Amino acid sequence: MNLEQSIKIKFFQYGIILGVILLALAIFTYYLITRISISPIIFVAAPIFLSIFLPIIITVFLCYKGRTLIGGYWTFKQATTGIFIMFLVAYIIQFIGKDLVFYKFIEPNGIHNTQVAAINAKSTIEKQRGDNQKKIAYDISEMKKDFDLQQNNTIGNSIQGLIISILFIFVFALIFGALFKRDPSLIHPE
Repeated sequence: MNLEQSIKIKFFQYGIILGVILLALAIFTYYLITRISISPIIFVAAPIFLSIFLPIIITVFLCYKGRTLIGGYWTFKQATTGIFIMFLVAYIIQFIGKDLVFYKFIEPNGIHNTQVAAINAKSTIEKQRGDNQKKIAYDISEMKKDFDLQQNNTIGNSIQGLIISILFIFVFALIFGALFKRDPSLIHPE
């Protein structure tokens, strides 16, 4: 098996691991913000930490570990290919697990529950700031309008969202590939 095949296989496996972790974090975050949390600060901070910072830390760890397992050196193209495969597999697992299974069968009212939690958090934050009731009512009605627009999702919008997500995944793979490449010809010139 050559290096490219080894990278693809290893990072496909890492994509499964990352996807399962992201799915678990997404489900945990859902329950945290809709059922457990009473603090608007946790409503805001938890998704940022659990959906952005923790996945970046896990991704960095998997990139370093994967690069080490293949011998410690890979070109920009090899790094980008492996990382793109990992991100794409993780995205597919999270999409199927969260959007197609969790929100359809386990928590069919999940999106609505998240919206209610967001409205409650926004209202609490504005009350704590001392905003008047008229401003709070206006802001909540604007949030509800935004939520209604999001729920009127067509097949075209879904396809467009999928294409945009894949493009973002590729851009992130390029960034991570540039950060984690380690070309042997640059380290050990001949």
